[in-house]
Amino acid sequence: MMLSEYEWQAVLLSLKVSSLAVVCSLPLGILMAWILVRCRFPGKSLLDSIIHLPLVLPPVVIGYLLLVVMGRRGFIGQRLYEWFGFSFSFSWHGAVLASAVVAFPLMVRAIRQSLEAVDPKLELAARTLGASPWRVFFTITLPLSVPGVIVGVVLAFARSLGEFGATITFVSNIPGETRTIPLAMYTLIETPGAESAAARLCVLAILLSLAALLISDWLAKRSRIRLGG
Repeated sequence: MMLSEYEWQAVLLSLKVSSLAVVCSLPLGILMAWILVRCRFPGKSLLDSIIHLPLVLPPVVIGYLLLVVMGRRGFIGQRLYEWFGFSFSFSWHGAVLASAVVAFPLMVRAIRQSLEAVDPKLELAARTLGASPWRVFFTITLPLSVPGVIVGVVLAFARSLGEFGATITFVSNIPGETRTIPLAMYTLIETPGAESAAARLCVLAILLSLAALLISDWLAKRSRIRLGG
């Protein structure tokens, strides 16, 4: 399947945006999952609902909220631009942010389920032997949660590859800057005579997502074997 320069540009940008979205959100995803599993505090249900809100909100609404908060004239975005000369608006950085926000709940859900399967007695035993909370987390809790972390990473990556509504609302559809695979397909569908190019990108998107899921399943199985599951 031969791709044009335009199509390769969209593919490479999608891989870049999706990868960075996952890498940047992973530490926060692990932290939020751990808080939801191990901590008890007033407002926990509210925090859980806020984290999962992007699953039920229309992507366009998410994009609009990002524009209001993180845009160049947004509540936070304006200060970022004034203080550091940095802006998420109309750049691939904004596409990364939009993808991370939309995919974040899927990552947290997968990691949370894995953390819930970790026996708290193992952590308690390590603490009674003098291990600090940080050491317990990094030597017991996190290693035992690796299969769930892998699943969460791949699900978030696959969701980021398919992100459309929040991205086009927040950072527009700029060739070479924010035009990922879904946005490129949208443009090609609207262009007379470009149906074959849109079909190629569609097939490629399916293959990339399928490969990500197969790799996730393989890595998760290997992790369980190493952990004696």
